[in-house]
Amino acid sequence: MHIVLVEPEIPGNTGNIARLCAATQSELHLVKPLGFSIEDRYLKRAGLDYWHLVTVHLYESFEEVAEKYKNHNFYFNTTKASKHYTEIRYYDDDFLVFGKETAGLPAVLLENNPDYCIRIPMLNEARSLNLSNAVAIVVYEGLRQQNFTYLR
Repeated sequence: MHIVLVEPEIPGNTGNIARLCAATQSELHLVKPLGFSIEDRYLKRAGLDYWHLVTVHLYESFEEVAEKYKNHNFYFNTTKASKHYTEIRYYDDDFLVFGKETAGLPAVLLENNPDYCIRIPMLNEARSLNLSNAVAIVVYEGLRQQNFTYLR
């Protein structure tokens, strides 16, 4: 699977997600601007010694990702969606798109893709989950649906 982080801000979250990518053979796509340097020590520490197992792609804009992979499914994770993440049938080449920690995904992406917006159900007062936790929840649902084919 493919994980897209649009303008991630916290190096520790991105490092944790990179570690998740290593453990699940998912590819990580980072869309600038990043709130940290790729060389950030907190990013490296959170990813531990798994960086050699992660394929990382870096993009200037989300449009660049969408154009490069235009024949793939993109699912936009947002607290504003009505469809639960469990209502989707996931395939190994799907793209799971997540926004920055403080603001989520840009409104234009959500407005342009209403049928592909999904959410993790939670108490309204909670606002949102930690980004790395949210990514793990959705990735593992996709992998479960595929019977963990690529994992031992």
